[in-house]
Amino acid sequence: MTSIIFTKTSNDAYKSIECNGHAGFDDYGNDIVCSAISVLTINTINSLDTLTGDEIDVFQDEDKGIIRFSFLQEPSHDADLLIRSFELGIESIYQQYGKKYLNIKFRRE
Repeated sequence: MTSIIFTKTSNDAYKSIECNGHAGFDDYGNDIVCSAISVLTINTINSLDTLTGDEIDVFQDEDKGIIRFSFLQEPSHDADLLIRSFELGIESIYQQYGKKYLNIKFRRE
């Protein structure tokens, strides 16, 4: 199962997103749930890097199935919009495939 944790600050700004684990929908290389989550995550990171001036810190461990990105400052309007789009995509995957393969958590710091 993949767990995705959205962390926001007390003033409701995104602080970090962490994706952990492999979905387990199918064997490695055929897991469409894991692939969809990976594509959304990597595209969001690339979009933040290319389309905004926001600075992010990225950590990745492919063997463990971990990717985490954190904002170094409060996200800009454009970065916030990209993250809300990412969240919408993740929630769509959750609606399609359910809690057996994906767990979404929200927390505040």
